[in-house]
Amino acid sequence: MLLLKLSAEDLLTLHFRRRMVPHLAARWRHFRGADASVTERAAWAESLVSLANDLVAAGRGRVEMIVECAATLDEHERPGDPRLIDVVLVGRHPQGGCPSVQLVELKRWSTVTRIEQATAELVSVPGMGSKKHPALQLREYYEAFTGDRGPFQGLDFECGGFAYLHNATDESVRPLLELDAPTGAYARVYTSDGRAQLLSDLRANFAEEGGASAAETMLRGMGLRNTPLLDAMIWSCGDDTVFTLRGRQKVVADQILEAASKVLPDPRCPALIPDERRVVFLVTGGAGTGKSAIGLQLKAELEAQGRTVKYASGSRAFNAAMQEHVGYGDRQFRETFTYFSNFVTPPVPPLDVLICDEAHRLRDRSTSRFWKPEEQGTRPQVDELLDASRLTVFFLDEGQSVRPNEVGTVDLIEDAAARFDARLVRYRLREQFRCGGSDAYIRWVRAVLGVSDEVPERWCPDGLMHIEVADTPKELEQIIRGEATAGASARMVAGYCWPWTEPLGKEKRLEADVRIGDWHRPWNAKSDSFCEGGAPPSGIWSVHENGVGQIGCVYTAQGLEWDWCGVIMGEDMVRRDDRWVFRRGKERKDAESNVKRVAEPGSFDPKVSAGSVDDDEFARLIRHAYHVLMTRASRATVLYSTDEETRSYLRELVGEVEIHGLRPTWGNLPKEARIPHLPRPGRGRRRNGRRKTSGAQGSDLKLF
Repeated sequence: MLLLKLSAEDLLTLHFRRRMVPHLAARWRHFRGADASVTERAAWAESLVSLANDLVAAGRGRVEMIVECAATLDEHERPGDPRLIDVVLVGRHPQGGCPSVQLVELKRWSTVTRIEQATAELVSVPGMGSKKHPALQLREYYEAFTGDRGPFQGLDFECGGFAYLHNATDESVRPLLELDAPTGAYARVYTSDGRAQLLSDLRANFAEEGGASAAETMLRGMGLRNTPLLDAMIWSCGDDTVFTLRGRQKVVADQILEAASKVLPDPRCPALIPDERRVVFLVTGGAGTGKSAIGLQLKAELEAQGRTVKYASGSRAFNAAMQEHVGYGDRQFRETFTYFSNFVTPPVPPLDVLICDEAHRLRDRSTSRFWKPEEQGTRPQVDELLDASRLTVFFLDEGQSVRPNEVGTVDLIEDAAARFDARLVRYRLREQFRCGGSDAYIRWVRAVLGVSDEVPERWCPDGLMHIEVADTPKELEQIIRGEATAGASARMVAGYCWPWTEPLGKEKRLEADVRIGDWHRPWNAKSDSFCEGGAPPSGIWSVHENGVGQIGCVYTAQGLEWDWCGVIMGEDMVRRDDRWVFRRGKERKDAESNVKRVAEPGSFDPKVSAGSVDDDEFARLIRHAYHVLMTRASRATVLYSTDEETRSYLRELVGEVEIHGLRPTWGNLPKEARIPHLPRPGRGRRRNGRRKTSGAQGSDLKLF
């Protein structure tokens, strides 16, 4: 959990715009399930601002303030409320330049008294009763942050802490300062009388240069900045590092591995008869909650135990990226990735485990226009999947269903499990790993698009995710190309609002179908091979360096992510009279080029034509499509709408973006965050060094 990450000077800018407290309150409600109290809000407005002003006064306004955070994502395992420290100050130490951290407890107490016959660790606060000395809270935080599972484990850093009672004087809180009070690097106490000493100590603990680099290191240690999935997979070939499952992710993986050890035959003792029950795991969670990371981890762990495992998906883009970008030249690895429709005939013998990612994309039946009649599926596709293995894992997000023939829901899987008399185990993931770990951004997108019932509010920068609105498609492209050239991963995507032409001629020329004024660009290639000018096939458009110049849509982007994503909203979804209006387009054939062009603007997606879905379902699918497109970025989303009124609406909701340091361009990022994306491995590279495990559970599961 983390409510806000900004430098002191940026936090003050946010406060002066009257957006700091509303933002913190919204984040609090999301994490804690209840509204922040009036007292809590007043404390943020007063205490955070006091500390930020002092940092600026000390000449340390670029020190990062990380507000209301837990040391690790495993904090939920602790009984009771999570331990949330008020502020973590992060910067560089002036001597040596190593990361410097100060853990801060902010108290609005003005008076405390000693409790009769009690130790100095307990004091009385008027109107609040007995309270522990703040240093005791700081001790817990200090141990959590610097312990084996803390974000600074194994790093060379300076760490201390202090309590700041900005409303008190030394005399009014004397019991906190006496000789028998707790001591330690984290036990200092400052009052208004000690402000000069506080400023001096801030200068002694932090360099003037700021703390963006150190804060990035801390966020990675807390699990909020993860290695992009494809990069983690490439690194993992022959390695046992890269991606650590945390929090609920680890709980889910451990439980599935434990179930596998009980219901599947032991490869080392095949004569033993295992428990014959079928088990179905249903894991739900929104975009970026780590479903694929868990699935890929399970695949690696179970394969290492000698189990037969397949990883199935309904996403051609995801499977192609895994097979072509990660498994290039490794046939054995490629063949472990498959599609839902490949189990019309169940495997003999059955698989041990079938992992079904993006299960919201399940179809009613497994069919194809390329199959013979006798090859078409006759049963529900979900039944074919359950029949293919003893243990089946479904990862599902109903909010990402974007086609009318996608029937994957919680109810569908529950009913199928009942038909097979299988034990069903459900889990829900909440922790956010995509979009910079910013659940605030995910909620903002859902509210803006009307996917949720929340009232859309102006975006409040949180230091984790960035949004801006481009005035023209050319400006959007310049931003995306600039970031890609600098070293970031970046792509342009759009709503399906233009016809999509097959590659033309023997040279496979891509027609510039996406036409906005005098700006014309092609969709990504509808091809399984390279096209004119080195345009990559659709399977690797998302990861090939030559894919930057083409536009992707929801079907080629779903399941993938980039540092920067430029999203073009077409006229299938426009803002009119404070509501969204949804349009279907009409095409015409251009007499000169003989290719299809736009006659009436709107949706050209053949999957959601008037003959296939009614108006309500059409609106739902268009909302979901843009929800997918707008959640593909890990650092920044650039929005552009072809409709002027819609563009004005988006600009009003996004607001100003000129706050110092919040535009995460490759040049602005600290070096710790500049992780170049990896090329696919060369042909013939073997996946040696796969981990062998002797048991079903590990103390610290990692991706491959």
